[in-house]
Amino acid sequence: MYDMLDRLPANIVISDSVLRLLLSTGILIVVVVVLRVLMARFIRQKVASHELRRKWLVNSRNGFLLLMLLGLVLIWGAELRTLALSVVAIAVAFVVATKELILCVIGSIIKTGARSFGLGSRIQVKDFRGDVIDQSLLTTTILEVGPGQNVHQRTGRMVVIPNAIFVSEPVINESFTYEYGFHVFTVPFKLNDDWRGAQKVLLEVANRLCDPYIEVVRGHMSNVSMYRGLEVPSVDPRVTIQVPKAGELHLVVRVPVRPGEKGFIEQSILSELFTHHDFQNKPDKPGDQESDSGN
Repeated sequence: MYDMLDRLPANIVISDSVLRLLLSTGILIVVVVVLRVLMARFIRQKVASHELRRKWLVNSRNGFLLLMLLGLVLIWGAELRTLALSVVAIAVAFVVATKELILCVIGSIIKTGARSFGLGSRIQVKDFRGDVIDQSLLTTTILEVGPGQNVHQRTGRMVVIPNAIFVSEPVINESFTYEYGFHVFTVPFKLNDDWRGAQKVLLEVANRLCDPYIEVVRGHMSNVSMYRGLEVPSVDPRVTIQVPKAGELHLVVRVPVRPGEKGFIEQSILSELFTHHDFQNKPDKPGDQESDSGN
Protein backbone atom coordinates (compact mmCIF):
# COMPACT_ATOMS: atom_id res chain seq x y z
CA MET A 1 0.00 0.00 0.00
CA TYR A 2 2.78 2.41 0.90
CA ASP A 3 4.54 1.56 -2.35
CA MET A 4 1.40 2.56 -4.26
CA LEU A 5 1.26 5.89 -2.44
CA ASP A 6 4.88 6.54 -3.27
CA ARG A 7 4.29 5.86 -6.93
CA LEU A 8 1.06 7.93 -7.14
CA PRO A 9 2.62 11.43 -7.60
CA ALA A 10 4.87 10.13 -10.34
CA ASN A 11 1.86 8.93 -12.34
CA ILE A 12 0.19 12.36 -12.35
CA VAL A 13 1.12 14.26 -15.49
CA ILE A 14 0.13 17.90 -16.02
CA SER A 15 0.45 19.24 -19.53
CA ASP A 16 2.14 22.52 -20.34
CA SER A 17 -1.16 24.12 -21.38
CA VAL A 18 -2.77 23.31 -18.02
CA LEU A 19 0.28 24.65 -16.20
CA ARG A 20 0.01 27.89 -18.14
CA LEU A 21 -3.68 28.16 -17.28
CA LEU A 22 -3.01 27.50 -13.60
CA LEU A 23 -0.20 30.04 -13.59
CA SER A 24 -2.41 32.64 -15.29
CA THR A 25 -5.17 31.94 -12.78
CA GLY A 26 -2.79 32.37 -9.85
CA ILE A 27 -1.46 35.64 -11.25
CA LEU A 28 -5.00 36.92 -11.81
CA ILE A 29 -6.06 36.13 -8.25
CA VAL A 30 -2.95 37.76 -6.77
CA VAL A 31 -3.35 40.91 -8.90
CA VAL A 32 -7.06 41.28 -8.08
CA VAL A 33 -6.47 40.74 -4.34
CA VAL A 34 -3.63 43.28 -4.26
CA LEU A 35 -5.68 45.85 -6.19
CA ARG A 36 -8.64 45.23 -3.88
CA VAL A 37 -6.51 45.81 -0.76
CA LEU A 38 -4.91 48.96 -2.20
CA MET A 39 -8.27 50.35 -3.29
CA ALA A 40 -9.82 49.67 0.13
CA ARG A 41 -6.88 51.37 1.86
CA PHE A 42 -7.12 54.37 -0.45
CA ILE A 43 -10.89 54.73 0.15
CA ARG A 44 -10.51 54.49 3.95
CA GLN A 45 -7.79 57.16 3.95
CA LYS A 46 -9.20 59.62 1.42
CA VAL A 47 -13.00 59.46 1.79
CA ALA A 48 -14.23 61.31 4.89
CA SER A 49 -17.98 60.63 4.65
CA HIS A 50 -18.98 57.38 6.35
CA GLU A 51 -21.88 56.63 4.00
CA LEU A 52 -19.86 57.46 0.87
CA ARG A 53 -16.94 55.38 2.17
CA ARG A 54 -19.19 52.36 2.79
CA LYS A 55 -20.77 52.72 -0.64
CA TRP A 56 -17.39 52.88 -2.41
CA LEU A 57 -16.04 49.92 -0.43
CA VAL A 58 -19.04 47.76 -1.36
CA ASN A 59 -18.99 48.83 -5.02
CA SER A 60 -15.23 48.27 -5.33
CA ARG A 61 -15.49 44.83 -3.75
CA ASN A 62 -18.27 43.79 -6.14
CA GLY A 63 -16.37 45.29 -9.09
CA PHE A 64 -13.19 43.34 -8.35
CA LEU A 65 -15.26 40.16 -7.88
CA LEU A 66 -16.80 40.62 -11.32
CA LEU A 67 -13.35 41.39 -12.74
CA MET A 68 -12.00 38.13 -11.32
CA LEU A 69 -14.93 36.12 -12.70
CA LEU A 70 -14.48 37.71 -16.13
CA GLY A 71 -10.75 36.95 -16.07
CA LEU A 72 -11.36 33.32 -15.12
CA VAL A 73 -13.83 32.96 -17.98
CA LEU A 74 -11.32 34.41 -20.44
CA ILE A 75 -8.49 32.19 -19.16
CA TRP A 76 -10.42 28.93 -19.05
CA GLY A 77 -12.84 29.64 -21.91
CA ALA A 78 -11.15 27.38 -24.45
CA GLU A 79 -10.91 24.49 -22.00
CA LEU A 80 -14.52 24.92 -20.99
CA ARG A 81 -15.65 24.81 -24.61
CA THR A 82 -13.88 21.48 -25.19
CA LEU A 83 -15.58 19.98 -22.15
CA ALA A 84 -19.05 21.39 -22.88
CA LEU A 85 -20.45 18.37 -24.72
CA SER A 86 -19.17 15.85 -22.19
CA VAL A 87 -20.55 17.56 -19.08
CA VAL A 88 -24.19 18.06 -20.07
CA ALA A 89 -25.44 15.55 -17.51
CA ILE A 90 -23.18 17.02 -14.84
CA ALA A 91 -24.41 20.50 -15.72
CA VAL A 92 -28.04 19.47 -15.31
CA ALA A 93 -27.30 17.94 -11.92
CA PHE A 94 -25.35 21.05 -10.97
CA VAL A 95 -28.26 23.32 -11.88
CA VAL A 96 -30.66 21.25 -9.81
CA ALA A 97 -28.27 21.20 -6.84
CA THR A 98 -27.54 24.94 -7.00
CA LYS A 99 -31.03 26.15 -7.80
CA GLU A 100 -31.15 28.57 -4.87
CA LEU A 101 -27.75 30.06 -5.72
CA ILE A 102 -28.83 30.57 -9.34
CA LEU A 103 -32.04 32.24 -8.15
CA CYS A 104 -29.95 34.53 -5.94
CA VAL A 105 -27.84 35.59 -8.92
CA ILE A 106 -30.97 36.15 -11.03
CA GLY A 107 -32.55 38.17 -8.20
CA SER A 108 -29.42 40.31 -8.01
CA ILE A 109 -29.60 40.96 -11.76
CA ILE A 110 -33.31 41.85 -11.50
CA LYS A 111 -32.93 44.36 -8.66
CA THR A 112 -29.86 45.90 -10.29
CA GLY A 113 -31.48 46.17 -13.70
CA ALA A 114 -34.70 47.62 -12.28
CA ARG A 115 -32.77 49.94 -9.93
CA SER A 116 -35.21 48.97 -7.20
CA PHE A 117 -33.07 50.42 -4.42
CA GLY A 118 -29.52 51.29 -3.44
CA LEU A 119 -27.32 51.56 -0.38
CA GLY A 120 -29.07 53.59 2.31
CA SER A 121 -32.58 52.95 0.94
CA ARG A 122 -35.30 51.86 3.35
CA ILE A 123 -37.06 48.86 1.83
CA GLN A 124 -39.67 46.28 2.72
CA VAL A 125 -39.89 42.83 1.14
CA LYS A 126 -42.26 40.26 2.67
CA ASP A 127 -41.87 40.63 6.45
CA PHE A 128 -38.40 42.19 6.23
CA ARG A 129 -38.07 45.97 6.58
CA GLY A 130 -35.00 48.10 7.13
CA ASP A 131 -32.17 50.22 5.75
CA VAL A 132 -29.87 48.66 3.14
CA ILE A 133 -26.25 48.64 4.32
CA ASP A 134 -24.66 46.06 2.01
CA GLN A 135 -25.29 44.28 -1.30
CA SER A 136 -23.53 41.36 -2.93
CA LEU A 137 -24.18 38.91 -5.73
CA LEU A 138 -26.07 36.52 -3.43
CA THR A 139 -27.42 38.55 -0.51
CA THR A 140 -28.70 41.95 0.61
CA THR A 141 -28.07 43.09 4.19
CA ILE A 142 -30.39 45.48 6.03
CA LEU A 143 -30.57 47.02 9.48
CA GLU A 144 -34.05 46.10 10.67
CA VAL A 145 -36.59 48.86 11.32
CA GLY A 146 -39.73 48.18 13.30
CA PRO A 147 -41.39 46.26 14.75
CA GLY A 148 -44.22 46.41 12.23
CA GLN A 149 -44.82 48.84 9.40
CA ASN A 150 -45.80 51.85 11.52
CA VAL A 151 -42.64 52.12 13.63
CA HIS A 152 -39.58 53.95 12.27
CA GLN A 153 -36.84 53.09 14.74
CA ARG A 154 -34.07 50.53 14.31
CA THR A 155 -34.34 47.35 16.34
CA GLY A 156 -30.58 46.78 16.44
CA ARG A 157 -30.83 43.56 14.44
CA MET A 158 -29.13 42.90 11.11
CA VAL A 159 -31.02 40.84 8.53
CA VAL A 160 -29.27 39.09 5.61
CA ILE A 161 -31.79 38.50 2.81
CA PRO A 162 -31.01 36.06 -0.04
CA ASN A 163 -31.45 37.77 -3.39
CA ALA A 164 -33.66 34.90 -4.57
CA ILE A 165 -36.55 36.60 -2.78
CA PHE A 166 -36.48 39.47 -5.31
CA VAL A 167 -37.40 37.07 -8.12
CA SER A 168 -40.92 36.40 -6.81
CA GLU A 169 -41.68 39.10 -4.20
CA PRO A 170 -42.46 42.80 -4.69
CA VAL A 171 -40.12 45.35 -3.11
CA ILE A 172 -41.35 48.52 -1.40
CA ASN A 173 -38.81 51.35 -1.48
CA GLU A 174 -39.76 53.91 1.19
CA SER A 175 -37.00 56.32 0.13
CA PHE A 176 -37.84 56.37 -3.58
CA THR A 177 -37.66 60.19 -3.67
CA TYR A 178 -34.15 60.22 -2.17
CA GLU A 179 -33.58 63.24 0.12
CA TYR A 180 -37.24 63.91 0.96
CA GLY A 181 -40.39 61.83 0.95
CA PHE A 182 -43.85 61.63 2.48
CA HIS A 183 -44.90 60.06 5.75
CA VAL A 184 -48.50 59.00 6.38
CA PHE A 185 -49.91 57.96 9.75
CA THR A 186 -53.40 57.53 11.20
CA VAL A 187 -54.97 58.96 14.36
CA PRO A 188 -58.20 57.13 15.35
CA PHE A 189 -61.19 58.83 16.99
CA LYS A 190 -64.77 58.00 17.85
CA LEU A 191 -67.52 59.82 15.97
CA ASN A 192 -68.71 61.58 19.13
CA ASP A 193 -65.20 62.92 19.90
CA ASP A 194 -64.12 66.41 18.89
CA TRP A 195 -62.40 65.17 15.74
CA ARG A 196 -62.93 68.50 13.99
CA GLY A 197 -60.81 70.25 16.61
CA ALA A 198 -58.20 67.50 16.35
CA GLN A 199 -58.12 67.89 12.58
CA LYS A 200 -57.50 71.60 12.92
CA VAL A 201 -54.74 71.15 15.51
CA LEU A 202 -53.04 68.41 13.49
CA LEU A 203 -52.89 70.62 10.41
CA GLU A 204 -51.57 73.61 12.38
CA VAL A 205 -48.83 71.57 14.07
CA ALA A 206 -47.83 69.82 10.83
CA ASN A 207 -47.59 73.14 8.95
CA ARG A 208 -45.48 74.68 11.72
CA LEU A 209 -43.03 71.75 11.88
CA CYS A 210 -42.66 71.48 8.09
CA ASP A 211 -42.50 75.21 7.37
CA PRO A 212 -38.67 75.53 7.69
CA TYR A 213 -38.02 73.15 4.78
CA ILE A 214 -41.29 73.08 2.80
CA GLU A 215 -39.88 75.14 -0.09
CA VAL A 216 -36.82 72.89 -0.33
CA VAL A 217 -39.11 69.86 -0.51
CA ARG A 218 -41.22 71.52 -3.20
CA GLY A 219 -38.15 72.15 -5.37
CA HIS A 220 -36.82 68.64 -4.75
CA MET A 221 -40.13 67.01 -5.71
CA SER A 222 -40.26 69.14 -8.84
CA ASN A 223 -36.82 67.88 -9.90
CA VAL A 224 -37.70 64.25 -9.12
CA SER A 225 -40.98 64.52 -11.04
CA MET A 226 -39.22 66.03 -14.05
CA TYR A 227 -36.56 63.27 -13.99
CA ARG A 228 -39.13 60.48 -13.60
CA GLY A 229 -41.70 61.98 -15.95
CA LEU A 230 -44.36 62.19 -13.22
CA GLU A 231 -46.85 64.81 -12.17
CA VAL A 232 -45.52 67.12 -9.45
CA PRO A 233 -47.21 66.08 -6.17
CA SER A 234 -48.53 68.53 -3.61
CA VAL A 235 -46.07 68.73 -0.73
CA ASP A 236 -48.20 70.72 1.72
CA PRO A 237 -49.22 68.84 4.89
CA ARG A 238 -52.79 67.55 4.76
CA VAL A 239 -55.25 65.80 7.08
CA THR A 240 -57.95 63.67 5.45
CA ILE A 241 -60.85 61.70 6.91
CA GLN A 242 -61.58 57.99 6.71
CA VAL A 243 -64.48 56.03 8.21
CA PRO A 244 -63.26 52.42 8.50
CA LYS A 245 -66.39 51.22 10.32
CA ALA A 246 -69.54 52.52 11.97
CA GLY A 247 -68.88 54.68 15.02
CA GLU A 248 -65.19 55.16 14.26
CA LEU A 249 -63.29 57.86 12.37
CA HIS A 250 -59.63 58.07 11.34
CA LEU A 251 -57.68 61.25 10.65
CA VAL A 252 -54.98 60.43 8.09
CA VAL A 253 -52.01 62.80 8.32
CA ARG A 254 -49.54 63.21 5.45
CA VAL A 255 -46.40 65.33 5.90
CA PRO A 256 -43.19 65.79 3.86
CA VAL A 257 -40.12 64.53 5.75
CA ARG A 258 -36.59 63.30 5.32
CA PRO A 259 -36.47 59.47 5.18
CA GLY A 260 -34.67 59.24 8.52
CA GLU A 261 -36.99 61.62 10.39
CA LYS A 262 -40.37 59.93 9.94
CA GLY A 263 -40.59 58.69 13.51
CA PHE A 264 -39.38 62.01 14.93
CA ILE A 265 -41.96 64.09 13.03
CA GLU A 266 -44.80 61.68 13.87
CA GLN A 267 -43.97 61.65 17.58
CA SER A 268 -43.60 65.45 17.66
CA ILE A 269 -47.04 65.95 16.12
CA LEU A 270 -48.76 63.38 18.35
CA SER A 271 -47.06 64.65 21.51
CA GLU A 272 -48.20 68.20 20.91
CA LEU A 273 -51.68 67.04 19.91
CA PHE A 274 -52.41 65.03 23.06
CA THR A 275 -50.31 66.94 25.58
CA HIS A 276 -52.15 70.25 25.29
CA HIS A 277 -55.59 69.11 24.11
CA ASP A 278 -58.34 66.68 25.10
CA PHE A 279 -60.72 65.73 22.31
CA GLN A 280 -62.84 63.18 24.14
CA ASN A 281 -66.57 63.87 24.37
CA LYS A 282 -66.98 63.86 28.16
CA PRO A 283 -70.41 63.08 29.71
CA ASP A 284 -72.30 65.81 31.52
CA LYS A 285 -71.82 66.20 35.29
CA PRO A 286 -74.62 64.92 37.60
CA GLY A 287 -75.31 68.45 38.82
CA ASP A 288 -75.87 69.65 35.28
CA GLN A 289 -78.29 66.77 34.61
CA GLU A 290 -80.31 67.63 37.79
CA SER A 291 -80.48 71.28 36.87
CA ASP A 292 -81.66 70.36 33.41
CA SER A 293 -84.35 68.08 34.83
CA GLY A 294 -85.48 70.81 37.28
CA ASN A 295 -85.94 73.22 34.47
